[in-house]
Amino acid sequence: MFENRTDLALEERESFEGDGGEIGGVALREWRCHGSSIRMTEVSILNEKGAESMGKPMGTYLTMEDPGLSETEDAYCEAAAGELGRQLASLIRKNCASTMAGLSILVAGLGNRQVTPDSLGPRVVDGLSMNRHLRTEPGRRNGTYLYTAEKAGRTVHPVLSGIHPGVMAQTGMETSEIIQGIVAETKPDIVIAIDALAARSTRRLNRTIQITDTGINPGSGVGNHRVGLTEENLQVKVIGIGVPTVVDAATIVHDSMAHLLEALEEAEQKEFLEEMISPHLHTMFVTPKDVDETVKYLSFTISEGLNMAFEEKFGVTIADEDLGTLKTVGDIFNYLAARAA
Repeated sequence: MFENRTDLALEERESFEGDGGEIGGVALREWRCHGSSIRMTEVSILNEKGAESMGKPMGTYLTMEDPGLSETEDAYCEAAAGELGRQLASLIRKNCASTMAGLSILVAGLGNRQVTPDSLGPRVVDGLSMNRHLRTEPGRRNGTYLYTAEKAGRTVHPVLSGIHPGVMAQTGMETSEIIQGIVAETKPDIVIAIDALAARSTRRLNRTIQITDTGINPGSGVGNHRVGLTEENLQVKVIGIGVPTVVDAATIVHDSMAHLLEALEEAEQKEFLEEMISPHLHTMFVTPKDVDETVKYLSFTISEGLNMAFEEKFGVTIADEDLGTLKTVGDIFNYLAARAA
C-alpha cells in the first residue's frame, strides 16, 4: 500500500490541508526573513491530541526553506548560516539556558560517512570548533577549561564536544547506546543531533532545514526505525537538526500520476496505486545527481550556523595600551569577560 514517508513536520501538517487545514492541538506560524529569500515555518504540537494526529511528539518544529540553500555563493551561505544560528540560539535559550556562556554542548553527527546522502551529520561535526579538550592546566585532572575566565567568575564560551558515532552496521551498537554512554560520562547540558532526513516533496530536497526541540529518530523517514535520541532516552534536552536528502521512489511515481488520480475516488486511487507501483519501489530512495557537492556545501552552511550560534557577543573594545599584556588566548578571554562583567 502506498504510504507518504517524510521526516518533516511541515509536510505532515500539509497533508491535512485537504481536510479543512485545521488540526486540533497544532499551531502554525509562517514568516519571511527580511532581506533574503528564506521562508520560515513554525509548527507547534501543543498537546497529546495534536501529537496523535501528526504522528510526532509534542514540541516545536522550525522549518527553514530557501531555493538557494545549497548554493556555493558566499552571500547565500552567510544568510542561511546566520538565520540558522539565530533560530538555534533562540531554541536553546527557550529550552535550556538564557545564555550560551558556560553551557556544555555535545554535537552528534548521525549517519554513514561512506554513503553521500547520509554523510551530512559527520561532515557538520568536522566543521565545528571543539574546545572541551582545551584546559589551562592539561596535566591536572581537574584543570579548568581554557574558555573559563576565573577572574570574572564565569565562562565566556560554551564548552563544545562532538562525535560521529557511525551506524549499527559499522559498530554493532545502536547510536543511542553510544550517545547514552558519552552523555553519562561527559554530562552535557544539551545534545544537538544532526542527521539526513527523507522528504515527501522533491522540491524540498537539499533546500530545507528542520530544527526541533523534540530530538531525532534516526532512519524513521526511510522505514529503518532505530531508537530515538530524545530527552526521555538520554535524560538531557535534545535538539534535532536535519536536511532532507532523499525522497521515496514510490512518491515520485505517485506524483507523476497525480493528474490521473484526481479523477478517481479514494478507494479507486488505492487500488490503482497498488497495481501500478511495484512493491520493490517502497524500499528504493532517490537523491539528486549533484548530491556530492550539495551535501558538501550544506554541511558547511550548517556548521557555520552552529559556530555562529555558539559565539558570545561581548561588545568590548580592547584598548591599545592593553594589547601588549595579552599573551595567550586565555588572557584574551579573561580580559573580555572582565570588561563585559
